[in-house]
Amino acid sequence: MTAEKKEWLLDLAQEARARSYSPYSNYAVGAALLCADGTVYQGCNIENASFGDTVCAERCAMFKAVYDGKREFTAIAVIGSGESPAFPCGICRQVMAEFCEKEFLIITANCDRTAVSTDTLAELLPHSFGPKDLL
Repeated sequence: MTAEKKEWLLDLAQEARARSYSPYSNYAVGAALLCADGTVYQGCNIENASFGDTVCAERCAMFKAVYDGKREFTAIAVIGSGESPAFPCGICRQVMAEFCEKEFLIITANCDRTAVSTDTLAELLPHSFGPKDLL
């Protein structure tokens, strides 16, 4: 993936971050999911007073795409409020493992992009459990 395309996805993730509903943690996250056909789905984290009902930005974007019938994904960009890149949580990584290949790119950054990381799903979830394990 080109540097320009990564920046474009990070721009879209930053745009999505502005829609975050995060009154409890004040940790706003935005995501931009790139489908194999070039379509992009944005998502933001949506918190709830019952913390277990909170939805992460990555899952928000992915579930929107799956609802629209998308099943092939190339990359996701994620931007969060902290000083470090906003790496996906374990639940989000597991959802990615359900729909994405091991080479799926995960581009993470903090909101001012002074910390950026690009990893594959295999690097962030090396011993994943997925549909292939149920056969």
